[in-house]
Amino acid sequence: MSIRLFRMYVKVPVVLLALIEGSLLFFAPYFAAALRFNGDVPNWATPSEGLHFTAGIFALASLVSLFAVGLYSTRQRSNAAGILVRVIAAISTAVMFSALVYFFLPDVAMGRGLLGLTALVAVGECFIVRILFDRIVDENIFKRRVLVYGAGRRAASLLELRRRSDTRGFRLVAFIAAEGDAVTPAAAERLTPRPDDLFRWCVDNQVDEIVVAMDDRRRSFPMHEFLECRLAGIDILELPSFLERETGKVRLDVLNPSWIIFGEGFRASPFQRALERGFDVLASLGLLVLALPLMLLAVIAIRLEDGWNAPVLYRQRRVGRYSEPFDVLKFRSMSVDAEKGEAVWAVKNDPRVTTVGGIIRKTRIDELPQLINVLRGDMSFVGPRP
Repeated sequence: MSIRLFRMYVKVPVVLLALIEGSLLFFAPYFAAALRFNGDVPNWATPSEGLHFTAGIFALASLVSLFAVGLYSTRQRSNAAGILVRVIAAISTAVMFSALVYFFLPDVAMGRGLLGLTALVAVGECFIVRILFDRIVDENIFKRRVLVYGAGRRAASLLELRRRSDTRGFRLVAFIAAEGDAVTPAAAERLTPRPDDLFRWCVDNQVDEIVVAMDDRRRSFPMHEFLECRLAGIDILELPSFLERETGKVRLDVLNPSWIIFGEGFRASPFQRALERGFDVLASLGLLVLALPLMLLAVIAIRLEDGWNAPVLYRQRRVGRYSEPFDVLKFRSMSVDAEKGEAVWAVKNDPRVTTVGGIIRKTRIDELPQLINVLRGDMSFVGPRP
């Protein structure tokens, strides 16, 4: 069941979970004070006295952080370990924000020791609540209920998903055969007759999302019914987009050429490009500083093995964005004349690989000079392989 908040449809269990966690996060400083003072809590740390504003800041920052890392999203697919990592990241962010607020408002600040203990209490509360909530309320509360419009070859690809991580985020409610579909045996087991009122059927069956998997859209495409569902907050997705989101892969066997042209992945605003470049510069600089001792050791090891005049770096021509060529940098892991004449693909136990080269290849230390490529703008941390 869903309710509408600020023009968005939110599941009632998610709202209930947020209310429970918000209450526990508010009282986390009081629990931490009780632990720190062995139950002999001073007056300023009791619920009847002055921690209200302090606790409220921490609780609000924690809720916003939990929302920011996707823990209130019905699309989150994390298992218990993934949830714990996200909770730790969210509470750590909330601690930093709270500490900043307390710095400017010292009258409502809590001490560093109490803030650290509060963070530990908050992580434990959120993690335990989520595990219990998942078991007691409904193990599928964070799964989207998906209706597949289509029951032919394309729709059957959804039933081919075998990995648990690929199906963790959704639950198939039913398949509805579209005109022209050759119903597959796999889809026939979950086939439901086409309802007279698709929107009402989706509401009655609590459908969150409709995946359009018709084999032939040129036939009867239910435009008005899909529009009615969309306006009511039910998401409508194409099959390739749904599979990409859930599996992290693009299924070429169900892909339409138009999907590539209109896909979201190619859209980038100037702000997004500036943000990406800023991340590349900061990340590459930070990693270069951290990796510098390791890189110096690699340089010394290569020189000791092949002589002080031997080249340390290996340059290979690659093609980057807008078809611009550049030289990708690596630490040399083969003998100096390894590609004399013409380049040859490396093979297992390649005799051209040096002793030091074998070590830096296995540990991927040979790839570290590519941080310079990222810093120069030849490459990006996120993007297609050059």
